[in-house]
Amino acid sequence: MSADPPEQLAEGTLISHLLELRDRVLRAFLAVVLCFLPLAFFANDVFTFVAQPLIAKLPEGSSLIATSVVSPFMTPFKLAFFAGLFIAMPYVLYQSWAFVAPGLYRHEKRFAVPLLLSSIVLFYVGIVFAYFVVFPVMFEFFSGTTPAGVRMMTDIAAYMDFVLTMFLCFGLAFEVPVIVVLLVLTRILTVEKLAAARGFVLIGIFVVAALLTPPDAISQTIMAVPMYALYEGGLLMSRLLVRMRRDQAEEAQA
Repeated sequence: MSADPPEQLAEGTLISHLLELRDRVLRAFLAVVLCFLPLAFFANDVFTFVAQPLIAKLPEGSSLIATSVVSPFMTPFKLAFFAGLFIAMPYVLYQSWAFVAPGLYRHEKRFAVPLLLSSIVLFYVGIVFAYFVVFPVMFEFFSGTTPAGVRMMTDIAAYMDFVLTMFLCFGLAFEVPVIVVLLVLTRILTVEKLAAARGFVLIGIFVVAALLTPPDAISQTIMAVPMYALYEGGLLMSRLLVRMRRDQAEEAQA
């Protein structure tokens, strides 16, 4: 049997790569703008939706406040922009993938595409988990521990910064399975070594959760438990991929 000819990668000059990068960046920027413009007209509604978990847990007579003259306009406006960025993120990542894909071999693309799609889905799942699960528990805890004589009235700009940070943290935390699979596929670590280090990983996850979440045990646990479950899921997926790779290698030798 004749061996398959070696795969040739697409080549180009530095100018052609720069021109393509410019086009990809412009397309990604236009996608963000197109998603942002409709949201800008409903910026106040977007902010009300995002602030609902806190508003529902505020004590009677309390409300969000604006300590700056421009906050009532700028804060919802900025939030609408970040919401447009989150919505357009799959297309932005696709443009990044389309730029680097010609430099990858066929077998690398076969693993890269599922990892890219799963990373996008897991990032959004992390955001949804933070909004519907973490925020209600967290805000109820904070409102319940407010000292006597203190009225909880949060500034809208500070709340927006807090929410965006938490969305980013939980979105990245849910990328744990993708990181585990990448470590195994690139042969940086083996499944056996990752499985043997479960105890250290669990401690590290709680430390990371303590750094990323507010200083209370409830928020830390709510982040750490899903992260560890996703770590175990990454190990399971890695075992399946390693077995598939071994079976393919045996079939190729046969």
